[in-house]
Amino acid sequence: MLSRRRLLGAAGGGLALGLGARLPAWARPASEGNRGLSTLTGNRFDLIVDRFPVTIGGRRAMAVGVNGSLPAPLLRWREGEEVTLNVTNRLDVDTSIHWHGILLPFYMDGVPGVSFPGIRPGETFSYRFPLKQSGTYWYHSHSGLQEQIGHYGPMVIDPAGVDAVQSDREYVIVLSDWSFEDPHRIFSQLKKEGHSLNFQQRTVGDFFRDAGERGLGAAWSERAMWGEMRMSPRDIADVTGATYDFLINGHTTADNWNGVFRPGERVRLRIINASAMTIFNVRIPGLAMSVVNADGEDVEPVETDEFQIGVAETYDVVVQPDGRGPYALTAESIDRSGQVVATLGAEPGMRAEAPMMRAVPTLTMKDMGHGGMDHGAMGHGAMNHSQINHGAMDHVAMGHGDMGHGEMATASAADLSTGPGIDMVAMNPVSRLDEPGLGLEDVAHRTLRYSQLRSLKMNPDVRPAGREIVVHLTGNMERYMWSFDGVQFHEVTEPFVFHEGERVRMTLVNNTMMNHPIHLHGMYFELDTGAGHHKPRKHTVIVKPGEKLSFDVTADAVGDWGFHCHLLYHMHAGMMQVVSVLPGDHGGHEGHGEHEGHGAGHEAHQPQADAEADPPDAMDHSGHGGAHQ
Repeated sequence: MLSRRRLLGAAGGGLALGLGARLPAWARPASEGNRGLSTLTGNRFDLIVDRFPVTIGGRRAMAVGVNGSLPAPLLRWREGEEVTLNVTNRLDVDTSIHWHGILLPFYMDGVPGVSFPGIRPGETFSYRFPLKQSGTYWYHSHSGLQEQIGHYGPMVIDPAGVDAVQSDREYVIVLSDWSFEDPHRIFSQLKKEGHSLNFQQRTVGDFFRDAGERGLGAAWSERAMWGEMRMSPRDIADVTGATYDFLINGHTTADNWNGVFRPGERVRLRIINASAMTIFNVRIPGLAMSVVNADGEDVEPVETDEFQIGVAETYDVVVQPDGRGPYALTAESIDRSGQVVATLGAEPGMRAEAPMMRAVPTLTMKDMGHGGMDHGAMGHGAMNHSQINHGAMDHVAMGHGDMGHGEMATASAADLSTGPGIDMVAMNPVSRLDEPGLGLEDVAHRTLRYSQLRSLKMNPDVRPAGREIVVHLTGNMERYMWSFDGVQFHEVTEPFVFHEGERVRMTLVNNTMMNHPIHLHGMYFELDTGAGHHKPRKHTVIVKPGEKLSFDVTADAVGDWGFHCHLLYHMHAGMMQVVSVLPGDHGGHEGHGEHEGHGAGHEAHQPQADAEADPPDAMDHSGHGGAHQ
C-alpha cells in the first residue's frame, strides 16, 4: 500500500492526481497547490542535519538544515502516540533540534548547555517522547546561529479525537527570513555598530514632512529630544529587508507559492513564524480571517483582517473565499522594509498582485516606557537617561500590589542602573495587551490584539499564583548587549527557581524600545488578559516596548528549561536565562533560592545514549551560555 510520502513524491503523476481528492488536504499534491513542503508521517523518523545548496530568489547559496530541504520537512504526528527521531549530525560542528512548544522530558528538549550536551559531528542522538497535545508547532536548531541559515521546519500534531477546527483543506505556511550574508558576520556587524543594518532611519525629508504637519518648533523639539538621548524613533528591527529576503515555505514573492481552493471551502492556514529576527504583519486583503488557534492551543474564534506574529509564535486561521481570487497572502516585516507574498486562488498558477508597502512606523513616548505621556510637556532633562530615578522601577511602586493575589511573596526587583549593558529604564511601563502592535494602531481594518484571545477550554489550573517573579528586559543598542535584569546569559550564576506543583506569576517589564518575543520552554503559561478561567495559553509572547505584562505558570515539568528572547541575535547576545523546576516540596518557595542538587549528570546523557535511559538529575549551570556565544 502506497505511503503518503510516496503519494506526495508522485505529485506530478497520474496516480497522485487520481487519488488527490481522497487525500487529506495537507497531503494533496503540488498540482493542487501544495508546493514547498515535503512531509513525513509516522512514529519513527531519520533526520540528517547537513549543508546543502539552495536557490533563493534566483540566487544560489548553501544552507544548513534537515534532510536537504528548506524549510525542513513537515513532521505530521498524532496525539497520544510516541515518536522516535534519530538525528544524525553530518556537519563539522555541533548541532541540536529543539521541539518548540512540545511538552516533553527536559532532557529531550534539545538545548545544548541546559538540557543536553548537543549532537557532535558524526554522532546520532535519538529523541523519544510521547505526544501529549495537538496543534501547530515547529522545530529548529538551538546551536549557534544555524537557525538563520535554514535549520527549521514545521510540525503538526493531529488530535486523537475530533478536531475542534473543521476545514475542507489546509496549508502549512512557514514564514522566515534569509540572508546571503554569513550570520556570524551579521552578528559581528551588530556588535560593532548596533544600528548599522537598520536602513529605515528618519531622513531630512521626514523632518520637513513633520514640520509641515505639526509645525517647525514641534518637529525640531522632537528631533532634539531623540538626538539628546542618542536613540532613534526607527529602532524597530535590527536587521531589515536591506539584508533579508523574506520567504513563505522557502519561496520569495517572485516564486509565487500557490495555495489552491474551491470557492466556498473552509481553508485552514497554519501560520508559523520561523524567522530569525523578523516580526511580521499578516493579512489577506479582501479576505477575512478567523483566528482559531494560537501557539498550538485552540481559542474561541476571533474574526480579524490582520495580525502581528512574533518570532516563534503560531496562529491558525480559517478563511472561506467566496470568489476565485487571486488573494494575496501577505507577510510584511514590522518595520515595513520588505514583505513576501503568496497566492491563494481557485486555479494553480494564479498570481495575486502584491499590495503596496505601507509607511514606516515611528516609535512614540509610550515605546520609551513613559506610558503615553506627552513629550512636549516634559523638559528634555527628564529624558536624560543618566538622570533617571531608578528607584521608580521598584516593582512595589509600579502597582503589582494591586493584582489581587493576596499575601503573595514577591521576588525583589532587580537593582537596575544605566551602564554598559542598560541604556534606558522604563519610567512608567503599562499593559499593552489591548494594542495590535507597532504600525497597526491606525489602520482602517480590524487587527488582532492579545486581549481578544480566549482559550476554547477552561484553563487546566485556575489557582492564583503563590508568588511573583519580576523580570526586566534590558539592553544597550549601541553596544548590542541584551539581557534579563541587566545580566547576560554567560554571567548567570543562578536560574529562576520554581518548585514542582507551585503556581508562579512572572511579570515582564520591557525597558527597551524594541519588541521582544519571549519564549518559555517546557511549560505553557496563561497570559493575564483578564479572560478569567479562559486566559490564552501560550509558549511565546511579544512584550512591546515600554510594556509590563504578567503570565501565570504551573510548574508541572521538573528539569531545566530555556527562557529567552526568540530574536536570534538577541539571544546570542545574552538575552537568555534558565528556569529550573525542582522536584518535590522544598518549602519556602521564595523565589531565587539555593539551586540544590544541581551539577550532576550533564555528561551522563551522551548524544548516542538511548532515550529510555535514566534522565540526568540536573544540569551544571556553571556552563550556561557556552553554546550561544
